Amino acid sequence: MADGDGLGEAAIAAASPASAPGLSPSLGWRERLRAGLAGTGASLWFVAGLGLLYALRVPLRLCENLAAESLCGLKTQRHLRHLRVTVFLNSLTPKFYVALTGTSSLISGLIFIFEWWYFHKHGTSFIEQVSVSHLRPLMGGTESSISEPGSPSNNRESETSRQNLSECKVWRNPLNLFRGAEYRRYTWVTGKEPLTYYDMNLSAQDHQTFFTCDTDFLRPSDTVMQKAWRERNPPARIKAAYQALELNNDCATAYVLLAEEEATTIVDAERLFKQALKAGETIYRRSQQCQHQSPQHEAQLRRDTNVLVYIKRRLAMCARKLGRIREAVKIMRDLMKEFPPLTMLNIHENLLESLLELQAYADVQAVLAKYDDISLPKSAAICYTAALLKTRTVSDKFSPETASRRGLSTAEINAVEAIHRAVEFNPHVPKYLLEMKSLILPPEHILKRGDSEAIAYAFFHLQHWKRIEGALHLLQCTWEGTFRMIPYPLEKGHLFYPYPSCTETADRELLPSFHHVSVYPKKEIPFFIHFTAGLCSSTAMIAFLTHQFPEIMGVFAKANTMEKAVWESRAGSTIQD
Repeated sequence: MADGDGLGEAAIAAASPASAPGLSPSLGWRERLRAGLAGTGASLWFVAGLGLLYALRVPLRLCENLAAESLCGLKTQRHLRHLRVTVFLNSLTPKFYVALTGTSSLISGLIFIFEWWYFHKHGTSFIEQVSVSHLRPLMGGTESSISEPGSPSNNRESETSRQNLSECKVWRNPLNLFRGAEYRRYTWVTGKEPLTYYDMNLSAQDHQTFFTCDTDFLRPSDTVMQKAWRERNPPARIKAAYQALELNNDCATAYVLLAEEEATTIVDAERLFKQALKAGETIYRRSQQCQHQSPQHEAQLRRDTNVLVYIKRRLAMCARKLGRIREAVKIMRDLMKEFPPLTMLNIHENLLESLLELQAYADVQAVLAKYDDISLPKSAAICYTAALLKTRTVSDKFSPETASRRGLSTAEINAVEAIHRAVEFNPHVPKYLLEMKSLILPPEHILKRGDSEAIAYAFFHLQHWKRIEGALHLLQCTWEGTFRMIPYPLEKGHLFYPYPSCTETADRELLPSFHHVSVYPKKEIPFFIHFTAGLCSSTAMIAFLTHQFPEIMGVFAKANTMEKAVWESRAGSTIQD
């Protein structure tokens, strides 16, 4: 569930579940089944083999063969077998070999196409995934022992799980667009949905967390809005917002919903947010006076505070989009002073973008000095803005030829190191800044260090890089050098933690299906794709040759088979003698 601290956990789909310490008597039915299968695997396979032989006793003529072997000697029986093989092979025509190899090529080709599609969609091999997930436990391929609660291996696993969970946390996009005025207009023009169901579901959880509380039943309008935030259908949400306004004309959250989803322009959204601000300030002052009466009133004050901060922030974003940038900066600075505990909303990232638009680089540096701290969470906006400021001092005079002759100056080294630091944090951003990859509308939630964060950053900050002469050129010349310092990014980082392995899974949930998700590090093509491709090609070639030269291929196949049969006959005679 998306909350104020993380606003949704995308690592649920990627992080492995915590294993129970020790041998617990309350194991689930799946665990008991796997344990039983692992313990009796040999017996099960033996019984399965006997069952298979019994089922094939008629087509294989096992009874006749056993009876013949009991009446005749082993040598006589082998001669009879070779005679049957010879008669069978002589009866085969080239059409049989064409059909056999053609069918094999078709089946392997279909498997290859499916494997390739599955790999590009999910980033893994379907055959390997099924083998590891289902066949390996059934064949007893589980751990032979379970770690004790205090063992070092168990502690390392739990620490890794906690690190993956924190690294793959989904955050609310500080610069998220307006649904009605921006996302919906994109849908009208292109016919594509820019938001995924997973992303919108996280937003619904955010709205319920920020805009509802336990005392909503005391106000009928808030009760209606509590249901409105849970609605999946946008027209139903808008209808519920109007119902809330009929009950209470000062329902701030109803105006917020209408501004986000019904307004088709930024001007309309700003007008509705101003009405929401007027109602929200009245409710906030009323809640401040009653906050110490009971815990319920304290919860109501927290909710009203969240509503007021959200409204002011969106008003600042409206002013920024309408060109009133200094007004937007003032609102953001006032918010950060008035509500300093709400740093998890990342209002400073909105402030950084607005200051860059004003080209107030000294103020940008002051904000970075406060928030680019080792104890605070990093983001692409922080790291790449710091790199942009250092690049700005040297980019206009930078030349790779000159730098290779005389070496890098101290300022250039600092700029290159800042770029390497930013690229290590999020390696997906440079391709968007250098326009090597097409941009799409940013989602409402982002995964730090993932492709979704890179899209959100480049969508708003590409213009700031273009404005500084030579900045993109310096980035183009130096960003790939980062990967030489971290050859194994999933195992060990240079300035940050190792790159999380769960970003691809979470980004595929956050980004629309028409976007090709950027994957880092580049995954190697699985073995089974190579295997099925080779099998399909070889069998197709054999089928083609058999069809074109049936006599030659038929003679070749029979000659090889007869040679093998003669060799087995001689070997059997030697053993019998």
